[in-house]
Amino acid sequence: MAATQGASDVLSIDKVDFLKLQNGSDIRGVAIAGVEGEPVNLTELVAEAIAAAFAAWLLNKKKADGLRRLRISVGHDSRISAHKLQNAITHGITAAGHDVLQFGLASTPAMFNSTLTKDAINHCPADGGIMITASHLPYNRNGFKFFTSDGGLNKTDIKDILERASRVYEESAHCGKQEQTGVVTHVDYMSIYASDLVQAVLKSAGNKEKPLEGLHIVVDAGNGAGGFFVDKVLKPLGAVTDGSQFLEPDGLFPNHIPNPEDKAAMEAITQAVLNNKADLGIIFDTDVDRSAAVDSSGRELNRNRLIALMSAIVLEEHPGTTVVTDSVTSDGLTAFIEKKLGGKHHRFKRGYKNVIDEAIRLNSTGEESHLAMETSGHGALKENHWLDDGAYMMVKLLNKLAGARTLNPNIGSKVLTDLVEGLEEAAVTVEIRLKIDQNHADLKGGSFRDYGESILKHLESVISKDPNLNKAPKNHEGVCRSSLLVSGS
Repeated sequence: MAATQGASDVLSIDKVDFLKLQNGSDIRGVAIAGVEGEPVNLTELVAEAIAAAFAAWLLNKKKADGLRRLRISVGHDSRISAHKLQNAITHGITAAGHDVLQFGLASTPAMFNSTLTKDAINHCPADGGIMITASHLPYNRNGFKFFTSDGGLNKTDIKDILERASRVYEESAHCGKQEQTGVVTHVDYMSIYASDLVQAVLKSAGNKEKPLEGLHIVVDAGNGAGGFFVDKVLKPLGAVTDGSQFLEPDGLFPNHIPNPEDKAAMEAITQAVLNNKADLGIIFDTDVDRSAAVDSSGRELNRNRLIALMSAIVLEEHPGTTVVTDSVTSDGLTAFIEKKLGGKHHRFKRGYKNVIDEAIRLNSTGEESHLAMETSGHGALKENHWLDDGAYMMVKLLNKLAGARTLNPNIGSKVLTDLVEGLEEAAVTVEIRLKIDQNHADLKGGSFRDYGESILKHLESVISKDPNLNKAPKNHEGVCRSSLLVSGS
């Protein structure tokens, strides 16, 4: 079977378009067959080539000679294609003469942290990290996120790696499998990462033992990689976690899409909070770089509310700081940040990397920013190396709870809900994503971009003629995502 698969891959080598695997600052593709119209393009051989290319790119970045052995950490979420891609990634790195730290089931933020952790016993820090994930996409998809100690890679880096991978792939057709000369070491890194989260909460509570004792918190991991948060974070802090659900990894995601933006997912964690009379509910996406919460009354703390809550916490710590968000946030959020909290709201392009990079840029110009968040649930803090970390975001909420409970042991999630009091919210919020069929006759052989621009012009024309519609004045989406922000008057 393996020989047949290998021969098939070699025969189709000229049909692999590596650049089509790029998804902004990530790589994503189809890894499992069976969905009509979605042929597999993220094969094991493709993954091997990408891994070897990342190692070569990393050597070049570190300006190391070809004799330098790198240590690269590899982790994955719960997807059913994870293990075969992990093996392929490992082979690609070790065949290039570098060592691999296999973390197994892990979170995306942990992979970045592994490049910072100083722990010789566990072979850290790693020179680079690879997370095998496709976030909340369907079970047949998978992909890769890459990290160095500087953070996640950008679009230019990914394009460079994919171009290198294409050359590696072509060369492998003539050279066959290379001998593995690198060493593979299995590391329980999630325990190290979780311990750091626990220490952060303990510090916030004045090092009080079990600062969350008596607090009932339920977690919904959506059958992704976030189940560790119950046993490795909440229980050591003393929290009651009865009623937590979908903690077991299952790459078919049988209960709901692991996505804090998804209506069914939020309904599931809300119901868990109410059924168990819990003080707080926490929900993660598949690879734990996004999160949301629900208070004891069942009120969802996601999207604009979560940004408002995090802004309140961060502005207490850093008065007057700038909060960077994507441009689809509400006007009510702007008023809340600027008028009630005394901060500055800076809207920017959608895309978590865009928002984070903009916050970094502002700091470089002298404008202080400590928080960058998307309505999707991606949130990054300056104090946490600008990493979008869903678990760390929830730890910031736990810090607030733990600190408050040192003064009043009976206080619950109301301390969080009170922080967003005064946030004006739209009566109705609807997001519509229009998918453009590039093969549609309306394109008339033109480019995707030109067609997108024509749609925007048409929408602007319609809006200008309707007194009940207003185009949002600060719109960074425009042509780049073929979308338009519209607010009802």
